[in-house]
Amino acid sequence: MLGTPLMTYAADACIDCHTKLSPGQVMDWQVSKHAENDVGCAECHGEAHSTAEDAMKAVLPAEQKCAECHQDQFDQFSHGKHNFGWKSLNAIPATHMAPDELIEGGRGCGGCHNMGIKSEEEKKVLADKGYRYQNNSCDECHTRHAFSKKEALNPRACQQCHMGYDHPQWEMWSSSKHGMRWFAKQNGDLPETAAAPTCQNCHLPDGSHKNETAWGFLGVRLPLPDNEQAAADRVTILKALGVLDPETGNPTPILDAVKAVRMAKLDQESWQKERDKMLKTCSQCHSPKYVKEQLDMGDSIMSKADRLMADAIETVAALYKDGLIKKPANYPANYPFLLTFMHTNGERWDKDLDKLSYIDQVLVQMYMKHRMRAYQAFFHVNPDYAYWYGWNEMTKDLGEIKELARTMRATHK
Repeated sequence: MLGTPLMTYAADACIDCHTKLSPGQVMDWQVSKHAENDVGCAECHGEAHSTAEDAMKAVLPAEQKCAECHQDQFDQFSHGKHNFGWKSLNAIPATHMAPDELIEGGRGCGGCHNMGIKSEEEKKVLADKGYRYQNNSCDECHTRHAFSKKEALNPRACQQCHMGYDHPQWEMWSSSKHGMRWFAKQNGDLPETAAAPTCQNCHLPDGSHKNETAWGFLGVRLPLPDNEQAAADRVTILKALGVLDPETGNPTPILDAVKAVRMAKLDQESWQKERDKMLKTCSQCHSPKYVKEQLDMGDSIMSKADRLMADAIETVAALYKDGLIKKPANYPANYPFLLTFMHTNGERWDKDLDKLSYIDQVLVQMYMKHRMRAYQAFFHVNPDYAYWYGWNEMTKDLGEIKELARTMRATHK
């Protein structure tokens, strides 16, 4: 198809067939830069597939194929956090307890955590299970087959993944002053020159494909803070994440997984590097003094949220220690384990086993849902999420955990 004039597209075998079979794909490609530059089907999908019978021979291109023309973007992506989506998914124990359809079927975790360059062995495992369509990361933001730069620069491109239970950044941004101004600007209610920062302006500036944040997803980091209580609280959270052994306080193999996918900053230098980037970004619109005050306030609320979180973890941990909760089979220690999320007690979801105890479920909700809102909302400047959906819900969770623990102790035989 390379070099085929636009007026003869209908005569091309691929277009002729797929106009009937998958017309949306054809229409997207026809309005794309690829079509404009005579990049046809065979450039990405190969020439082995030509009939319905040999459809499985069509290559579903990985990121390396995109790199043949977009090397800079590929290099940036490969060094950013999006590239660790797939590996971080597989590093978390909860992944291996859920139905495959939610992981590789593109509806649950795998629908977003597909992002990330996969090894040939990882691709083979997926192919052997019958999954072959989530083979590329680029089309998460530049969707097939239009692959539009404009689309990827629209903050709605981030919405599918950055919303919901444990990462409602879309809801926070879109209902913040930043988001409100962007929507107003879209409607023509603000001039074209008005500041209206999007996700991309702050996290992927100047078209960069290398994204990173200071605090990361887990909201924990090293070194420990100077404040004795704040340091103790963070250690408690790291124990509940399985990163530190609850008895000795020593690092566990889970720390290696956290390091491998950069799930947390483990030294001051790497954290400061990202913080300095954000200080510079925010200072494009605000005074540096104001920016620093706001980001420091976000750090401060994290310490206060960690005090609530650590109190809750220690309350549940005491139930484990006293035998009121039996250690689940695959837990790393006789201690609460936040990385099971809301799944079964460490085995496959379809085994005939007791589900995660209710008090453990409340604890996981407190960490994964409400603590995330409490601290993320400060950095996304959203008052309602910071207080009502975050801090206030954490205090309610803690109260419920305390009451459940009292009841469990009173009724224990």
